[in-house]
Amino acid sequence: MAQRGGATATGQAAQSARRVVITGVPDGLLPDDVMADILIIHFQMSKNNGGDVEEVTYPTKRKGVAYVTFEDQEVVERVLRKDEHRLEDRRLSRYYPLKVTRYCENVFGSVTSVLNLSVFKDHFVLEELLQELQKKSTALSFGPLQPNGHISVQGSFPAMKLLRDLLLLKAKSLSEKEKGKERKSQQSSRRRQHVQDADGENQMVVLDTDTFHYMKHFFPKTFLVNDVVISASADGDITTVYIKSAGSRSDPRQVLRVKGNIENQSVKLHNDLRKERICYEKHSREEKERYKRVCRSLRSHHPSVLIIPYDTHIDVIGTSSEVLKFTKEVSSKIHSLFRTR
Repeated sequence: MAQRGGATATGQAAQSARRVVITGVPDGLLPDDVMADILIIHFQMSKNNGGDVEEVTYPTKRKGVAYVTFEDQEVVERVLRKDEHRLEDRRLSRYYPLKVTRYCENVFGSVTSVLNLSVFKDHFVLEELLQELQKKSTALSFGPLQPNGHISVQGSFPAMKLLRDLLLLKAKSLSEKEKGKERKSQQSSRRRQHVQDADGENQMVVLDTDTFHYMKHFFPKTFLVNDVVISASADGDITTVYIKSAGSRSDPRQVLRVKGNIENQSVKLHNDLRKERICYEKHSREEKERYKRVCRSLRSHHPSVLIIPYDTHIDVIGTSSEVLKFTKEVSSKIHSLFRTR
């Protein structure tokens, strides 16, 4: 992957705020490093509203897509205001129209969760258990273990989910040991009941909270299934979904099917969704309401975008292209309203 550009900017805006997404880059016509140089030249030219380029990332996982990071965030705004970008160079046989959009982070950038390890204190030395978890979850950052057995963990959602799965396996193993002791004294009377519990065991799925909200809003039938009870518990960036049979006559295999459907849907959304945050923490109450009204007014034009308002910001969740279009329209309308005041 070619990454060309000038010196890294320091003391300026966050890198993601100085980055734009370029689509329409002609693929396979020239070597990657040559195409990266052509993109640098294009976005440094004043006629293209450009400026100093810190870095160009090309190629990327998406065909015909490049990321351009500028040294100054103001250049991003100028480049986005230009109506048409035409990639021209003597090494190209013709010009190629480019689409430039604002960069936004994936939903699953980093999540934080508080784990309760106290449930293991009768079976493990918690400090030793923590050391084992740290060795097996090197992609995560662990806070100090609190006296009550709680610990804060931060990292990517997939890594967090693997940690949760590891703890669930340990908990299940301990549960099976306890059941084994009980079976020794009540083996014959409990055999049939044990088989039923094993088949119809309650299931759980750990989801990113934003993904859960998106699924609940746009795919409500995923959580409304006959003969199955589904509940959810949010813990900051993570939501745990609990699935169990609705009654003794329910088919226990239905619980596993529902769990599979939720997991498959969440994996697809994990690859597709992006989130952009509109911050207004320092604005007045009236200005915050104006932001919310503008977002509500645009919702009908972007039916696949989920808007979640908070006291300090609004989260906009959807596909990358839809989120970028939506936030750009919000910004344009807000600026227009402020100018007319």
